[in-house]
Amino acid sequence: MSLAGHNRESRLFYQSHSRRPLIDHARGVFMWDVNGKRYLDASSGAMVSNIGHSDPRVLAAMRDQMDKATFAYRLHFENDAAETLAWRLAERAPGDLDRVFFVSGGSEAVESCIKLARQYALAIGQAQRFKIISRFPSYHGSTLGALALTGYTPMHAPFAPMMVDQPKIPAPTCYLDRDDLSDHERGIKYANMLEAEIIRQGPETVLGFIMEPVGGASTGALVAPDSYYARIREICDQYGILLIYDEVMTGAGRTGTYFAAEHWGIVPDILAVSKGLAAGYAPLGAMIAPDRIVNPVLDHGGFIHGYTYAGNPIACAAGNGVLSVIEDDNLLDNAAQGGAALKSALCEMATRHPMIGDVRGLGLLLAVELVADRQTMAPFDPRHMAASRLVDIAYDKGLIIYWRRTRGGYRGDHVMICPPMTITRDQFADILGPLEDALVELARELTQAGAFA
Repeated sequence: MSLAGHNRESRLFYQSHSRRPLIDHARGVFMWDVNGKRYLDASSGAMVSNIGHSDPRVLAAMRDQMDKATFAYRLHFENDAAETLAWRLAERAPGDLDRVFFVSGGSEAVESCIKLARQYALAIGQAQRFKIISRFPSYHGSTLGALALTGYTPMHAPFAPMMVDQPKIPAPTCYLDRDDLSDHERGIKYANMLEAEIIRQGPETVLGFIMEPVGGASTGALVAPDSYYARIREICDQYGILLIYDEVMTGAGRTGTYFAAEHWGIVPDILAVSKGLAAGYAPLGAMIAPDRIVNPVLDHGGFIHGYTYAGNPIACAAGNGVLSVIEDDNLLDNAAQGGAALKSALCEMATRHPMIGDVRGLGLLLAVELVADRQTMAPFDPRHMAASRLVDIAYDKGLIIYWRRTRGGYRGDHVMICPPMTITRDQFADILGPLEDALVELARELTQAGAFA
């Protein structure tokens, strides 16, 4: 029995009072509400639905598992779906990362990484190490541990008294810099900020450094210069610090390689993945780490951590189904090549819209930053809610995109353009047309409001 169709008053609550239509069904890159209106999901939900919606092969894999067992607690039984997916992820992961710990989402994956890192330090006799440096802006999750690493003020500030705040260094926002440095030099400059912070904190107290290889919603698909990645790895090695890659959003193929670390040949010490891992078919995430870290922890009394649904057989069956679709349909190449083509089209669109200050990203993790003045990159006054308004206008036109503040949470506007990896070139028009119309409408509103610098 469904009550939702009879009474539009809701007993649910999330972030705000805002409401959206009821979903009826979804197929591929499209979604339909109960009134029959079609939407193109150009943000893959919250950058989750990497292989599109309702793929019958994934649904079949889940049904097969349901016919066998829907739940098996990990302390009582191993299950084939989890074991198989762990092996497949270990084969995909960079370097020596070959041990997998399953969770239900990105925040849990990050929490697992920092708790494993801490217990590793204890296991090897380095109890003085407890600080994990992260970047500002950044986003690593909504639980208190992950939030302490997050550099997004509106989400962090209300809970600051409840957390052990962790040190931050600036994110490599080179596109805002006005200097005479080359991209290579800028990458080194930002990476060296990590070394300076390690020294400031006291190297013997620093446990790790966590970063998104390509920025997520907090920085709008920010990609650092190539030089940044190798220098960060070098600094971490020099000071005996664990390098943690938060690939919750970038993992599972979104950037055109299965893990974004592959673009730069970097092997992090610990890696978090979620979102696209089961692509919205079931809640699933994972921490991946090497034996050199896992075994000392297990030998030192075990890993003091866990979740009830860790390694859930249905979720892992979904993960196996999603990975098979990615492999069988060659979706990594589609993300790489299709993403490059879509980014090029967005750059061309920017020539017609002065409010687009930057187009950036990698693969199908793309973002458009909106500014009041392209020459100075001055942001719009926050009261105009430019990116939020663009999302609403686009939604009315049947296009789903995703917005966040660009510059720490209180200022700056960007929208994420991250369709499923199954998107075809023919379907680009269903993104670009409504987006262009929405930009025209937003520019008209902002001009009337006197928002441009």
